Amino acid sequence: MTLRRLLHGLALLALCAAYLEGGLTKLLDFDGALAEMQHFGLQPAAPLAVAVIVLELGASALVLAGRWRWVGALALGGFTVAASVIANDFWNLAGPDRSAASHAFFEHLGLAGGFALVAWHDLIAREATR
Repeated sequence: MTLRRLLHGLALLALCAAYLEGGLTKLLDFDGALAEMQHFGLQPAAPLAVAVIVLELGASALVLAGRWRWVGALALGGFTVAASVIANDFWNLAGPDRSAASHAFFEHLGLAGGFALVAWHDLIAREATR
């Protein structure tokens, strides 16, 4: 394996790490996953928790395996933006809570941008092989 391929794989793993951890944690502690859905007012909690687990683990697997990488990357990017809007609604907060949520929101927006770049590069690579 070349250094370039190793760095590429490690970068993809780093991008997916939070989703792998989140999906596995929810899978192993489904009651905790239900509590998280309920905390954010998401109903029905059980089907949404299952959907989040499938999305986090399935899309991460696509990104890491390289098969339909662009689909997995766009799914994780879209999920990240949606989850950040729900969990980091800084526009509804004041004081230190607003600042912390604002920072978290824009950090997650940057992560979504990273997934958009992964999708873009994958689509370009697909075009080059045609």
